[in-house]
Amino acid sequence: MKATRRHCIEGRDVRVYDGLLELQHIHGLTAALQAGAFTRTESARPDTTAFRHWIMSIPMQTATQLAVYQPTLTAAGEFAAATAYNIYRCYCNYAAYGDMLFTHTDCPPGAGELTALWFITPEWNVEWGGETVFFDSSMDAQVVVSPRPGRLVLFDGSLTHVGRPPNRICFAPRFTLAYKLQPVKPASSN
Repeated sequence: MKATRRHCIEGRDVRVYDGLLELQHIHGLTAALQAGAFTRTESARPDTTAFRHWIMSIPMQTATQLAVYQPTLTAAGEFAAATAYNIYRCYCNYAAYGDMLFTHTDCPPGAGELTALWFITPEWNVEWGGETVFFDSSMDAQVVVSPRPGRLVLFDGSLTHVGRPPNRICFAPRFTLAYKLQPVKPASSN
């Protein structure tokens, strides 16, 4: 497995992978997500709790059965061959026109965690917006990733980023399925 594109922001990687998921799996995931029980309970940062966004937590037992699970682990192995990762959280974000999404990080600097973000929508038009934007420490946009169907973006979770909601002309939901990965700590010897 090789990344379609590679970027580095202040020593932290962002990699984009395309073609890992067949369209039938994207359609199946989209259908399941459209029937999901989303709640408006998630906030990006402590100072943005007044602006919650839609999320559906996915139990790990279910997360390991999804078509994107194994490709996520394979991509993590390509991303950081010297580190083993385990997935500790899985959820789906839902964004629509009018939603407010804020910049945030997924982990503190140096935690070594990765975020695997899958774009789960069977069709996307460039005019619909919905890109994920990554920033440097001066909050200048450095990398923009379009939400193409079945695309995976894998990145250092300490990078500041934001998923932009769809534009007014888009009536389709913007689903992103996220896996949070942490480095496996070696067993201590006695």
